[in-house]
Amino acid sequence: MRERGLMIDLRSDGVTRPTPGMRRAIAAAEVGEDQFGEDPSVNHLQDVTKDLLSKEAALWVPTGTMAYQMAIRLMTRPGDDVIVAREAHVAWHEAGGSSANSGVQFTEIGQDGVFTARALMSSVKPQGHLVYPPTTLVIVENTHNRAGGTVFPQDEVSRICSAAKERRVATFLSGARLWHAAVASGLSVRDLAAPFELVSVSLSKGLGAPGGAMLAGTARLIARAVRVRRMFGGAMRQVGFFAAAGLYAIEHHVDRLVEDHANARLIAERLAQSPRIRIDVATVQTNIIRFALTDEAPDASAVVERAAEGGVLFFGFDKDTMRIVTHLDVDAGQCARAAEVIVGAIES
Repeated sequence: MRERGLMIDLRSDGVTRPTPGMRRAIAAAEVGEDQFGEDPSVNHLQDVTKDLLSKEAALWVPTGTMAYQMAIRLMTRPGDDVIVAREAHVAWHEAGGSSANSGVQFTEIGQDGVFTARALMSSVKPQGHLVYPPTTLVIVENTHNRAGGTVFPQDEVSRICSAAKERRVATFLSGARLWHAAVASGLSVRDLAAPFELVSVSLSKGLGAPGGAMLAGTARLIARAVRVRRMFGGAMRQVGFFAAAGLYAIEHHVDRLVEDHANARLIAERLAQSPRIRIDVATVQTNIIRFALTDEAPDASAVVERAAEGGVLFFGFDKDTMRIVTHLDVDAGQCARAAEVIVGAIES
């Protein structure tokens, strides 16, 4: 296998390194004691985020997963039911944290990362029922990771949030890649966030910051979130270095996401030419490519190993389903090369 620095790494858009400009911003960051609310860079980032999302307040947290776990803790009680799309990140990729931290269960509905208001209404369990766990929260993941970067249709989002409000069910937007959804849909992140009580966005997924995520919502919810963040171990000190990276990412790396989307489509179009790959290029809406292997192809682990020998890193969800993610550290030429290596690994 090649040295890691020479690999084309398509495992995630979280593998990026800070750009030279971002490194300069980090080095120059003004910092203070964030637990006392005295870090000027964090305070500025929180103000920028709440304005971008048109919410009353925002809070920096170390990771997107912590933001999701905090949201569930804030908006549910132990024993509650939470409705999510099938294969949602909170249910599949957070080490069982929601049951351990908040004592909730999930009801997965819909298909391919989306669901309808009608499906929601059919799945809501009544509050106060003798037997059923009450449904108290619905989560929309936009874009949806395991579905392949699917953008959730905003007209359906509006209907879902209206239906949830009628049933006294809280709403949370799991928006690690909300910037991608905005670029792909032509809507602003403010528009996408508007129907929800609480919203999260990531500063590392796609934007290239070394870490950090934001929660935004009502002033009451965010005030409570400060305590929950400490309970979860997320209260830090001089966080301005991370905040400076996040501010730089928002200013410089959002508009360029169209390049990642184009590179994902480039790879998908090459994969679609292989008889051993099942992929619908039309479903590649953002920077994530999900595809399946036919019965004639090697299993996913063998493909991953062969591709790595050729200098390309990515991974499989299971024995015949795989994921590729484009990002700012790979250009069109590298993506074209990666596509050839992956097809070769599958057809060899």
